[in-house]
Amino acid sequence: MTDNSSDDFETWISNFCSLFGHDYFVEVAPEFIEDDFNLTGLSAVVPFYREALDMILDFEPETAIPVSDMPLVQHSAELLYGLIHQRFLLTKQGLQLMADKYERKQFGVCPRYHCDGMHLLPVGRHDLPGVETVRLYCPACFDLYLPTSSRYLQIDGAFFGTTFPGMFMKRYTEIETQVKQRQGKQYELKIFGFKINELSQTGARMKWLRQLPQTEEELEEYERCEYGLDGEDEFKDEEDEGEGEDDEDDDDQSMQDS
Repeated sequence: MTDNSSDDFETWISNFCSLFGHDYFVEVAPEFIEDDFNLTGLSAVVPFYREALDMILDFEPETAIPVSDMPLVQHSAELLYGLIHQRFLLTKQGLQLMADKYERKQFGVCPRYHCDGMHLLPVGRHDLPGVETVRLYCPACFDLYLPTSSRYLQIDGAFFGTTFPGMFMKRYTEIETQVKQRQGKQYELKIFGFKINELSQTGARMKWLRQLPQTEEELEEYERCEYGLDGEDEFKDEEDEGEGEDDEDDDDQSMQDS
């Protein structure tokens, strides 16, 4: 009788991940949550931290929680679990669980035609909660999309964080092969069979975002554009010369006054 009741028991984590619209989440291992090192700094972010942690781990609270505080503790438990979830995704176990969902297209595919059904990854643009809801990142076109279903529009982007997609792609390098098969493709408008010039008002837009350096010269140009403005050094030299001339004029003026 005891064994049957224990088998039917559903943990808080399992119940949370099975809720409607929570299929982006994976079940965080209790061992990960019980390690205080993995929770460093979260007590300062989450109210009712101790009560929320006990609720997640299905522990009996040390003191009875007032009925009026139960909704607040429940909300804190969801917030705490989401922030723990963000950290768990960066572990080997968390990445593997997300890889299973990725293979099943659990997060959907890119709506862009030339991405050819590239699988998407959940991402947050901020690591702190309460700023923005979850977005979906496409490794092929480097762009972000909103989830197609409104059921996911209430999920905080911080529950996945800014680091997860990059870590995921570094671990599963076969994604780079899939990306290379789709890069460089963009639909181009034509008039009577002739391509429209990119400088035209109706020409291709944002094409440079999907172009990567191919030669050493292009790579050097890319690095110059990334780390400094074109002509920035020349502008600084002119500015230094101007300051030097101003200093000389000031010295001459002071000598004349004396």
